[in-house]
Amino acid sequence: MALWGGRFAAGSSNMFRQVNDSLPFDQAMAAQDMEGSIVWSRALAKAGVLTSEEQQQLEAALSELKAQAEAGEIDFNASGEEDIHSFVEAALIDKLGDVGRKLHTGRSRNDQVATDFRLWCRTHIESLKADVTAVVRSLLHTASRHQQAIIPGYTHLQRAQPIRFPHWCLAYVEMFKRDLSRLNDLHERMNQCPLGSGALAGTTYPVDRHEIADQLGFSGPCLNSLDAVSDRDFVLELLFTASTSMMHLSRLAEDLIFYNSGEAGFLQLGDSVTSGSSLMPQKKNPDALELLRGKCGRVFGHLQALLVTMKGLPLAYNKDMQEDKEGAFDAVNQWHCCLCIACEVLDSLALNEERCRIAAAQGYSNATELADYLVGKGIPFRTAHDISGQVVLLALEQNAPIEDLSLAQLQSVCSDIDEDVYPVLQLEYGVDKRNILGGTSAETVTKALYEELEKLDKLG
Repeated sequence: MALWGGRFAAGSSNMFRQVNDSLPFDQAMAAQDMEGSIVWSRALAKAGVLTSEEQQQLEAALSELKAQAEAGEIDFNASGEEDIHSFVEAALIDKLGDVGRKLHTGRSRNDQVATDFRLWCRTHIESLKADVTAVVRSLLHTASRHQQAIIPGYTHLQRAQPIRFPHWCLAYVEMFKRDLSRLNDLHERMNQCPLGSGALAGTTYPVDRHEIADQLGFSGPCLNSLDAVSDRDFVLELLFTASTSMMHLSRLAEDLIFYNSGEAGFLQLGDSVTSGSSLMPQKKNPDALELLRGKCGRVFGHLQALLVTMKGLPLAYNKDMQEDKEGAFDAVNQWHCCLCIACEVLDSLALNEERCRIAAAQGYSNATELADYLVGKGIPFRTAHDISGQVVLLALEQNAPIEDLSLAQLQSVCSDIDEDVYPVLQLEYGVDKRNILGGTSAETVTKALYEELEKLDKLG
């Protein structure tokens, strides 16, 4: 049943219906459509359009239909309806006759779909917040299992300075906390109700839009009917937040793929998140992480696609906007799956702390500590930096770490170097010397770790 057929003498072609009909995917909003329709029936009754008995019949039928949809008892794909709105209306007419035909009074599919989609996004924002929080929890628990471990810190993928492994975990915690903040901000901005805006100019029936918004859990009604039916900023923001969070997951995956490689050997991934080779029996491939990295581009694509769709649209609603849903549905699903997989990966990994320590001590990462030591002797930092670089050259010539050079060798470069330099060159010294907010000392990292764990405990 089309909701617009009266003006047309002929039906749609099969090809047009294949392009136009959205029920195959917008059935995902079935519960939201019925929820909005229940509230609309109440508003119509209060406005005198429906009798109390008619409203009760509609609400009972919609509630029954919603329960069936949520229980998976409806085969939407067997229907020939155009979209979820026409499906629901046809079901009501089939059950209630002319009473079902009254529900759409004063309402357009434009404000209806805008309301449904906001309700759908709002529901998934809450579940996604739980998913992101679960990744934060896995990162913190992984850090707790290896609180004293030291790994190389990298810039330009070159060993730079040693850091504690929990410090690395906490860096990603900060990223995912920002994702949570973006989801909270999105919820606040998008929680306005379009229902009652009609096709674009509002409705002539005296419905109480504030009460409608309140019953649907919105903060209030959208204030401009043109904007209400044509706004998809909330979808773009959701896709941007998904893309940013997927970028964080991809960076996490890239780090772990490298740490898991034979060249690094810092950790082992569990069998449950790896796969083998069809040819090489010895292989254990980090496929879960590679898929996290790969699916990132897929989600980026959905964001770009909607931006391009929206950029040239005049006010108000245009059918181009039907393209907003499939990408959003897929992006949310991919993001959810990737967050869950990330938890499984983190929970399964085993850190090789000794291998990490050996690597952290290599690469002359204590050259900075030597420069700071010389600053303590009264030498300007730029001069100390040059001297430390000359010591690295000497160590390279000797094929030895800086701490294994004799005092005579060190003093051949700078006479201000004394015996007290050797404790400074030890691995833990450089790590724990950075005992400042945001630093990587044992004290700082432990405090930060337990503060984050305490916040999680309060969330439940």
